[in-house]
Amino acid sequence: MAVITSPAQVSNISKQMIPKVEAYHQRKLSDKFFCVYLDATYIPLRRITFDREAVYIAIGIKPNGHKEVIDYRIAPSENVENWTEMLQDMKSRGLEQVELFLSDGVVGMKTVLEQTYPKAHFQRCLVHVMRNICAKVRVDDRETIMNEFKQKSINSQIKKLRSKSCTSSMTSGTELIIMSSETSRGLSQICWSFMTILNKSGPQFTPPI
Repeated sequence: MAVITSPAQVSNISKQMIPKVEAYHQRKLSDKFFCVYLDATYIPLRRITFDREAVYIAIGIKPNGHKEVIDYRIAPSENVENWTEMLQDMKSRGLEQVELFLSDGVVGMKTVLEQTYPKAHFQRCLVHVMRNICAKVRVDDRETIMNEFKQKSINSQIKKLRSKSCTSSMTSGTELIIMSSETSRGLSQICWSFMTILNKSGPQFTPPI
């Protein structure tokens, strides 16, 4: 049985949630994450008008393997300026060390990360790369090409680890590549759940930032 909520009820719920959302955005962050995945997804939201806006999400993996949604923010579109503000805010709240950042091909992202976290490594998310490749090849050839791409990526990472005299084992190179796919799936699930919650609230929902 569907539960119908009135605009007034949604407004009251939003008012109760705003202090919790503000506390979440201002909380002290862990000082170290092994890996941080940065991405944005578009969902329909209502402000003055009803339109699709970008939800920026940073998901971190701690050295013990625990995953955490570090922060999120909402903006009309995705651009490197908003990512810059978000990264600087994360650092000011205590996140000092990140070993690896994973992101898509947003123009200027690598430069911003080098400025904000100069000791961190950067890897473009292989899921995004594979999607771009799949869009340009025949369906019958996709599986073969993707398998070749994955193998070359793994070999490339192993060579980089060796050249930098890392103490990690050869297996770590494989885990580094696989992690981008696993984290991307987790991000997609979180974004989808978030979008479902907003949609259930109806078009009268106005999200807190």
